[in-house]
Amino acid sequence: MSLASWFRWNEPPSRISQRNPAEMVVETLMMELSWQLKQAEKQQRERENEYRKIKTGVDYGWLVSYPKQSYDISPGERLQLEDMCTKIHPSYCGPVILRFRQLIAEYEPEVQEVSRLFRSALQEVAEKIKEEEEAKKLARQWNTKNKTSLSLTTFKSRSRISPFISDIKTISEDVERGTQPTRRVWSMPEFRNTK
Repeated sequence: MSLASWFRWNEPPSRISQRNPAEMVVETLMMELSWQLKQAEKQQRERENEYRKIKTGVDYGWLVSYPKQSYDISPGERLQLEDMCTKIHPSYCGPVILRFRQLIAEYEPEVQEVSRLFRSALQEVAEKIKEEEEAKKLARQWNTKNKTSLSLTTFKSRSRISPFISDIKTISEDVERGTQPTRRVWSMPEFRNTK
């Protein structure tokens, strides 16, 4: 057995991550959920301690030791949330986290409500993704229809517009003569057919 096999100097450096982006999105979003669960639990304990301190007038918080994390979501709910996370495109991972944090800051939820807020943030972004995909689809359809209708713009008609013909009457001429103007719209040019 050689010494080089122990230190693995001969092996090429491995890449940082061999996982696909969808797995990384799921992992990132679920890490955010677990962190927010811990934070909500910590805030809930602090609120309870403050309430106890106000109620009893004595602070015994230094005596109490809390477990690292006592609340966790059920495995079935975790699987549902992970399934919802797989539907999120990697470019929307940041907006999901931002929206989730906004909801947490807005509602200051109890620990049990955090997963529900996470689900609503995922649903909002999934709906936004769906709307954008539909808009892109409509834009593509419009562009293909628009290309076919451009052939009509090359159609040449026999009528010509003559805006500077000398026999066009103006309102000022009628006013000078003292006659009533005709019912024609004066700002429109005169159209004549050329044969």
